[in-house]
Amino acid sequence: MVLVFIDQQEGHIKKSSLEAASYAAEVAKLTGTTAEAILIGNVNDNVASLGNYGITKVHKVTNTTLDKFDAQIFTKVIAQAAVNADVIVFSNNTTAKAIAPRLSVSLKAGLVAGACALPDLSNGFTVKKTVFSGKAFANITVNTAKKIIALNPNSFTVVTTVAQAEVIPFEATIGVAKVEVISTDLVKGEVPLGEADIVVSGGRGLKGPENWGMITDLAHLLGAATACSRPVADINWRPHHEHVGQTGLAIAPNLYIAVGISGAIQHLAGVNRSKTIVVINKDPEAPFFKAADYGIVGDAFEVMPKIIEAVKKMKSA
Repeated sequence: MVLVFIDQQEGHIKKSSLEAASYAAEVAKLTGTTAEAILIGNVNDNVASLGNYGITKVHKVTNTTLDKFDAQIFTKVIAQAAVNADVIVFSNNTTAKAIAPRLSVSLKAGLVAGACALPDLSNGFTVKKTVFSGKAFANITVNTAKKIIALNPNSFTVVTTVAQAEVIPFEATIGVAKVEVISTDLVKGEVPLGEADIVVSGGRGLKGPENWGMITDLAHLLGAATACSRPVADINWRPHHEHVGQTGLAIAPNLYIAVGISGAIQHLAGVNRSKTIVVINKDPEAPFFKAADYGIVGDAFEVMPKIIEAVKKMKSA
């Protein structure tokens, strides 16, 4: 059996978990078994609809002591659900990075974090993953009886069907928590940065926080999230949770639009898995142009208003 962990926040299943569910279903097909899911916490979404992504059963844990995330307790619960699992799948997000290594030790299971393709079973169990901040790939062969895969978000095409999963209450032994969660501060936004298909990002080329309106205006029109480079966050133009890069959040949207960002290697490390990168910069020698799929050499204060107006006309047509 292949077991996938379904991550949720504020009662809603994360988009990245739907990708992981679809990936788990394809792994199950390759290995001649079925895909099941473990879901912890109260969810407002239709859990049975996970069947659309190839999941046959959902083991749902609703113990109120699990309302707040505790990596150690979550690991214990998932380990109990994974007794009959040969492969456990996560989305490679912050939650999985706290759970998967612990689960790997608990189950004595080989872990591949950052997977970007289905396993190759022609000669064992080999998984392709990104390494060196996405600059290269490595093929990792897992020899343990149980295997754990953490799939990079937006690296696998979701395959859907029309089906309903069986939802089964799962009673787990919780144990005593070693960590007390006193409070949780959630970042509020129209589009969560880590889940966004489109991201509009700004750098010091915008000259000041008073000019950030062009970033948010374009983001609103495109249904996108906003982001920034590290210097912008460091000088408090934008909050630190919007900082993308090697020392910030690593993202992989379908479209990343960088405005007034030179493209230092640390920034590229956090965005180079984006499907399409568009760079707007008045410096034709900006390093970012080497990584861009499309580039516009020009002043952001002249280019952005024209793009915003063009998008408005397109949407009203």
